[in-house]
Amino acid sequence: MKVILIIIGLLFIGLLYCGMNKIKQKEVKRTSKMASPLLITGLVVVLSGCAGSFDENESTDKATEEHVETVEIEKLEEKAPAEDSSKKENKKTETETSSNSATAVEKNSASTGKPASAKKTETSGTTAQVPVKLVKTIDGDTIKVLYNGQEINVRYLLIDTPETSHPRLGKQPFGEEAKERNRQLVNSGALTLEFDIGERIDKYDRLLAYVYVDGKSVQETLLAEGLARVAYVYPPNTRHLTPFEEVQAGAKKKGLGIWSVENYATDSGFNSDVVPVTKPSSSTAKSPTTPSTPSVNVADGQEWFKNCTELRKKYPNGVPEGHAAYQSKMDRDKDGYACEK
Repeated sequence: MKVILIIIGLLFIGLLYCGMNKIKQKEVKRTSKMASPLLITGLVVVLSGCAGSFDENESTDKATEEHVETVEIEKLEEKAPAEDSSKKENKKTETETSSNSATAVEKNSASTGKPASAKKTETSGTTAQVPVKLVKTIDGDTIKVLYNGQEINVRYLLIDTPETSHPRLGKQPFGEEAKERNRQLVNSGALTLEFDIGERIDKYDRLLAYVYVDGKSVQETLLAEGLARVAYVYPPNTRHLTPFEEVQAGAKKKGLGIWSVENYATDSGFNSDVVPVTKPSSSTAKSPTTPSTPSVNVADGQEWFKNCTELRKKYPNGVPEGHAAYQSKMDRDKDGYACEK
């Protein structure tokens, strides 16, 4: 549109210019007088047309831009409520999920009677000893006690004794001796338990503790007499590990109990295969009626030995009270253990 108006204007000017050259000389002055107004009028028309075109285009562009901006604003306004609604729905969903989860946890806690987040029992780590009542002796490193009004098995921390009736290992050498000695100890005075800083309960629901009688460690006594080994060392339940190892070293050096048979007590347990099986001597039947052999089995199942020298040939570390070979006359110090070294 702009170009057409400009061309028309130029043609108009050209025609005027040519017309003026062809007019007679006489009329030059007259025509020239009229030409100026005509020329000015033509220029005004051309410029007006261009200006109008420019104004029209600018108006059109502005209107277009305003329309685009309006559309974009409307889209944003439509999108904002949708996003707000979506966020509200998400928050609502999250809130409902959290509420449902919390409800489920509370229900589970209520049904089990245990705190949902506390899978294992925590301890305070105190060294204070808790008095308990003995129910029975299970083996060399386990007893049953009455604790907090309930009967529960107690597994001795940091030690292991030979088995007496294991479903897989069966009866191991020195197992009965360890059990009997443990029975004597826990029945000889006031029984107390001490917990370490780690877990109190093992996977078999047994209390894990240090056991004392009248303030003296039962674990240390069993280790000192060669009836137990240091084992099951699981940090942080290691408070008395060092003294236990020192006591064990002394028993090992003396060759007491489980240490009297080479390679019987190992880091992985007890190897019964290395312990020789005692067989009745063929000379026993030919011996005179007067006891001259190391031992004689009598009707009540007891073993009789002439003296401690003979007894130690079969039981190097002596025997506890209640053992088949125990005789009170051989228990000179009356500590419930005969012929100990």
